[in-house]
Amino acid sequence: MKKKLASLSLLLLTVAAGAQNMATTSAKPSTDQEYNKWSIELNGGVNKPTRTMTPGYSTESLNFFHADLGARYMFNPKFGLKLDVGYDQFKERENTPDFESRYVRASLQGVVNVGRALNFETWTNTIGILAHGGFGVSQISTETGPGGQDYMAHGIAGLTGQIKLSNRVALTGDLTGIVNGRQNWNFDGMGNTTSGSFDGVLLNASVGLTFYLGKNAKHADWVGEEDRYKELEERVTTIETGLIDTDKDGVADLYDLEPNTVSGVAVNTKGQSIDTNQNGVPDELESYLEKTYGQNGKATATNGTIEELINGGYVNVYFDFNSSKPTNASLSGVDFLVKYLKNNPGKTADIIGYSDEIGSSNYNTELSRKRAEAVKSVATNAGIDASRLNVIANGEDTSVNKNSKEARQIVRRVTFQVK
Repeated sequence: MKKKLASLSLLLLTVAAGAQNMATTSAKPSTDQEYNKWSIELNGGVNKPTRTMTPGYSTESLNFFHADLGARYMFNPKFGLKLDVGYDQFKERENTPDFESRYVRASLQGVVNVGRALNFETWTNTIGILAHGGFGVSQISTETGPGGQDYMAHGIAGLTGQIKLSNRVALTGDLTGIVNGRQNWNFDGMGNTTSGSFDGVLLNASVGLTFYLGKNAKHADWVGEEDRYKELEERVTTIETGLIDTDKDGVADLYDLEPNTVSGVAVNTKGQSIDTNQNGVPDELESYLEKTYGQNGKATATNGTIEELINGGYVNVYFDFNSSKPTNASLSGVDFLVKYLKNNPGKTADIIGYSDEIGSSNYNTELSRKRAEAVKSVATNAGIDASRLNVIANGEDTSVNKNSKEARQIVRRVTFQVK
């Protein structure tokens, strides 16, 4: 009897050895930092044409109205491109002749994230600056004076201050200057320019919002060197953790397909216990049983002992609170049952679900059924015919103190009875 109990203890260790492929988890460090690259920009404010204006005509010092709308793409956290359109309206100031004209433009601009280039992230995560500049085409139109449209090219440059409101929205303030080339009309639309090839100069001041698009948490505007260092640190930590050999089998966890092998059992180069006949019992333990029960009693002793373990409640699958998904660590119990049924095609099994006492009895009975069904699904996906598996919902297990968190973990389980 003592020898049999010793063999039971050894085999119990194999239950904790892991479900090999089913229970394997892998930590894969990311090689590329992911961030959103697209954004939409919407601004509104004032304008001031500094030249050219017809003598006697003038706008207010801060003239309403200006607006622009743009789409921006960042190639990386420091550089990008944006395409935007702008609209300005000019009207006379008090005590000057009446006029009304409009200025529209479309511009393609390069963008430099000054905040990232200067490592703002070392002292703030909410303030940024973008510099932008490029070229485009524009038009002045008026219904006063001669009327009609004037077309020209322009250069544009400016600075945009940013305050991050969230990972999706930033408040912006922008100051932009525009220089027109070959502008034939004054901004008031009442006369011809006389200043040369680069004629009209227009200043815009505006406030607005930037909306960040994409599935990632951060936009390129807010990804700096500190984030990269953090990512590198996480990758190094992952590697260092992966080099630990938890089960002391000589294979680091990073490469170990069976990271909880029974101590002292021989493993292959992937950290898996050697099981030549694939019966779920490592060869060394099987050899021990053979010696313990005799040469002729090997099969009976092994299979009989395994069946006693299963029916005795030593092979279980456990669940987190209010969950019907088996914990990864306990999937080895399903693997143990699967291997036994594959080696014994005439056997069937009851899959019996339990819950703790937290919650109503009806809810807990249904939860225990879902747990049993989840384990059955794992077993059928592993190759066991569903007709050999019978689900039983036993509901609440009242055998432990329900006020003990640790004790409740023990009863949130699925057990088996093979027949």
